[in-house]
Amino acid sequence: MKRRTKIIATIGPACSDSTTLKSMIEAGMDVARLNLSHGDVEDHITRLHQLREIADAVGRPLGVMADLPGPKVRLGMFEEPLMLSINDEILLEPGEGPSKPDRFMVGYESLLSDVHTGDRLAIGDGTIVLDVVEHLDSALKARVMFGGTVQGRPGLHIPSDRLKLTTPTADDLRLLDAMVENDVDMIALSFVRSAHDVRRVGLEPTPRGPLVVAKIETRAAVENLDGIITESGAIMVARGDLGTECSIEDLPHLQKKIISRCIALGRPAITATQMLESMITAPAPTRAEASDVANAVFDGTSAVMLSAETAIGQDPAHVVATMARIALHADQEFNYDHWGKDLQREHLVERQGTDSAVTDTMTMATWQAAREINAKAIVCISRSGFTVRAIARFRPEAPILGFSPEERTIRQLTMSWGATPIKIDRIDDNVTTVHKVLELAKSLGHLRTGDVVAVLGGSSATIGATDTLRMVRCP
Repeated sequence: MKRRTKIIATIGPACSDSTTLKSMIEAGMDVARLNLSHGDVEDHITRLHQLREIADAVGRPLGVMADLPGPKVRLGMFEEPLMLSINDEILLEPGEGPSKPDRFMVGYESLLSDVHTGDRLAIGDGTIVLDVVEHLDSALKARVMFGGTVQGRPGLHIPSDRLKLTTPTADDLRLLDAMVENDVDMIALSFVRSAHDVRRVGLEPTPRGPLVVAKIETRAAVENLDGIITESGAIMVARGDLGTECSIEDLPHLQKKIISRCIALGRPAITATQMLESMITAPAPTRAEASDVANAVFDGTSAVMLSAETAIGQDPAHVVATMARIALHADQEFNYDHWGKDLQREHLVERQGTDSAVTDTMTMATWQAAREINAKAIVCISRSGFTVRAIARFRPEAPILGFSPEERTIRQLTMSWGATPIKIDRIDDNVTTVHKVLELAKSLGHLRTGDVVAVLGGSSATIGATDTLRMVRCP
């Protein structure tokens, strides 16, 4: 069985050379994440083209996702790592200079007006927690409640309902333009609070534009979840900042809720943050981390994401290979029949317009038919990838082969659960195209002569919905 759950890996100093990147692709990296919060945009553009060249040489499609910084509040640069202990007191001062051991500079000019005595702030992924104990004329005095080491330019989490910053920021839009000009496949939007934030990005629909991935990391985003999902191409459960906004006991349940709603509405769902954190330095994950990855797969996540594990870890390719093994085994134990029946029984598949309603109906019928006749594959012919994402929500046991003439669609499908993207020259009439894709699938080793497959596509090259299902034998 081929792995169905996709792997997103963050690119950083530990994996900037071509040899390591090639090893990561071969180990199972499906999507490369460029974190635009760090480094110059020119460096990221160079890395984007480097990734494309390596993927072409390996012969595997690779998606590239640019993650916009958003209204992220960051501390000034620490010249060397600093250990914070419980009950240490520090000053937080608005400004852009370097941070000192007893005075941290905060890149947010409204810090003194927006943050109040009694507020709880978190550094980085939330492992270091500060309580604001006094409001001074030019700074805030804070006490360390949970300690740890700070280094570089870590983020400072301020409750989102206090921040006056909007998403996307002017800097986000500048970075966005640069990445779109270089044909990036996906754009991750940070600190989304409403559907309006997603609409403000103003990108063309796929495949002319990149897929917009809305990061759910604020309480407001959870409250406005369905509207955000509807406006987005995919969703990321960003558990670091979300875990600081919500109680820790709520986080696992929010993860399940977000993934369930996202998939019901036909969008890929990404689970992120600290999935194999110990592998930054260790050769193997903890048992809890392995269980976390497997449980994300059982929750139905489309992709699992690695951050610091690959960006600054000791062995990025080994981390990807470890993640791939855990995800594959979880895929093998996934309850495919139960998942699809739940979607059908609970009426979770929701229609969002005429074309969407046609596609929803046809994909549900395809899932049922493929299940009844034990089809060897579900073949989807799609220009935008919408058909593939629509059938993937049912988590069919049959492999999904996604054919498209659009290069960007092929790369975007690297993030879709269970999908094997395959490039074709063009979409002709249904009969001609079906014959061509079946011959291609057979030549690539995905099908054999006599295999029964479900073929899903449009009745013409221009129709806006998936309206044709054929059950055929591979010639």
